[in-house]
Amino acid sequence: MPSFLPWLAVLLLLLVKSNRCGRAWWIWLPLGCVAVMEHLSQSAFEFLPSGTAHIFLELAGSLVIGVAAVWLLAPQLARSHRILTFLCFAPTLAGFTLFSFLVRQDWSEDGAIMALGMLVPLAISVLVVALAIFLAGLACRGRYRPLGLYLWIFLSLLALWLVILAPFFAFAMIVSGGQLPWQEFFLMLLVLTAVSFGVLLPFLILSSANSLFRERLKLLLHTEREAPPPVLPPSSGASPQKMFDNG
Repeated sequence: MPSFLPWLAVLLLLLVKSNRCGRAWWIWLPLGCVAVMEHLSQSAFEFLPSGTAHIFLELAGSLVIGVAAVWLLAPQLARSHRILTFLCFAPTLAGFTLFSFLVRQDWSEDGAIMALGMLVPLAISVLVVALAIFLAGLACRGRYRPLGLYLWIFLSLLALWLVILAPFFAFAMIVSGGQLPWQEFFLMLLVLTAVSFGVLLPFLILSSANSLFRERLKLLLHTEREAPPPVLPPSSGASPQKMFDNG
């Protein structure tokens, strides 16, 4: 399948009425940042076992499209209750991420087997990212503070990956007779957290700098939104010009 289809999907989302403004086009900046990081990380992940780096890069490249779709569709996904908002944006994140992943794959016989084997890690990654955004919103307690938000999302990602990896690590310890090194577990935990956070961070920075996406992030987090400027009522008294005319 053509690899440009995920980018075309983002372009089509920019045609949605709520995105027909210049500020919405800044979504290409975090998309480009993640694409560059994905390219540069190919050599940075050489210390990982064979094939593992490819999995991480595929997860990052697919997730970035899903996150961009959530940022662009936030006004349509936000609901009055936090849990309802989560139930709207989590499937959206999953759908666009899966679409991006599927069109990026080589669907030859060997490629199809590898792609199908990555669906479970992909689904887990989507769930972790969605839950991290949800938990960070809870931790912010209705207040939007960018640095605090970055920290809470990082800690949420770290905690969620720890909970998910711990049972697999425990099982591997049992099978290997307790010979599995702890350093491999913590290395995998840190790499997964770094990849997930690396995907989200450019979008978080964009939301801090761009008022349009800042308000959309607040919708997803259910934090306070900027109040519109007060409208001053017209003065009931006569203007100086009228007083001069009457005189």
